[in-house]
Amino acid sequence: EGRATIVPGVLFIDEVHMLDMECFSFLNRALESDMAPVLVIATNRGIAKIRGTEYKSPHGIPLDLLDRLMIVSTVPYTAEETRKILSVRCEEEDVEMSDDALELLTRIGMETSLRYAMHMIMAASLVAEKRKSGEVEIEDVKRVYTLFVDVKRSAQFLMEYQEDYMFNELDREDDDSEDSSDSDSDSESGKDKGKEEAAMEEG
Repeated sequence: EGRATIVPGVLFIDEVHMLDMECFSFLNRALESDMAPVLVIATNRGIAKIRGTEYKSPHGIPLDLLDRLMIVSTVPYTAEETRKILSVRCEEEDVEMSDDALELLTRIGMETSLRYAMHMIMAASLVAEKRKSGEVEIEDVKRVYTLFVDVKRSAQFLMEYQEDYMFNELDREDDDSEDSSDSDSDSESGKDKGKEEAAMEEG
């Protein structure tokens, strides 16, 4: 229908499990062409449903397409690799960071996520700039760590204080409405049962 075209080269698709069956069928046919590009796809799913269907398959990819692929498994970054990545990111962001601060940031990246640690670089630079320093120190990284929480800490906070949030009140209302409907149905069934017993006595 002309909604998508394939050109020679390298086609990289991240989060490929987000594609639906129509997209997978298009890719499957395109790979049979003489002009087919080198296809590189990435996903972090295990056994998952193919989007838009009820079928489950490895990585959320149809088996006929999966059979055409060479699967490369990846492993988490080591502390040294994480440190190098963060160091390169500091250079790209034009941020001067002390070795101790970089070491702390590396540890944070290992405990939380590399993406979270990279987001902290510029924020820590702004904190250092506010205190008139041209280099990010440990105190700046700690300050940013207390200001911006990662996913794990946020989820833990919600679990501990879920009683204080509005969404919990909505859940309570739903539970109350279900309980009231159950009690109403029980009372109605009780009335019907009483009518049946009265009818039997009259008979």
